[in-house]
Amino acid sequence: MPLHVPPAPAPALRSVLAALGSPTAVREARTPSLRSAQGPVTAEVPLPVHVLDHLASGGPSPTRLAGWRFLIRHGGQSVAAADTALTPDGWVFSHFFEGPYIASTEKALGQAETLKSSYQARLLSVPELYMLTLWLHGDCAADGAEGRPAPTDLLVPLAPAPPGIAAHRPHHVAELLPVLGLRLTPAPAPLLSSPA
Repeated sequence: MPLHVPPAPAPALRSVLAALGSPTAVREARTPSLRSAQGPVTAEVPLPVHVLDHLASGGPSPTRLAGWRFLIRHGGQSVAAADTALTPDGWVFSHFFEGPYIASTEKALGQAETLKSSYQARLLSVPELYMLTLWLHGDCAADGAEGRPAPTDLLVPLAPAPPGIAAHRPHHVAELLPVLGLRLTPAPAPLLSSPA
């Protein structure tokens, strides 16, 4: 089934395109593959990046939109990514980066294209676990900048995933969030015994 990519806000895309066209921004980026790219590069596959700060008891947790991420493609492959952020003045370019999440995102998007159901692609970050997932939202017509994970949505952990969580294995939200909840719950404080 086709994977739906929600449209990014036009100012977010313009800010990334302006940064790509700026020799200073590209030269100062800590992305060797972007600096060494010969020929045109494009900003594609805009994905809203949602952050899961905490897990709500009894159901899916609300998320907050942290920005939009664009895969930067050159020669038919993704070589970097560009993040944007929302400021009081609107959407602005934040930074370029590269690393394992770029290839992992592409792999997860490819996996999602083979699923029988249609989904809207998003990213879901769980900062406390240093975890990023491809969030496959079941409502393809939804505003990509809003919402919370539905129990039947799929989460595909990207590599590197936290220990004990398999990367690139789709999980229903109702299955994965309780596991994450156990990891996010602080360990009980040890009982102090009084001196005898």
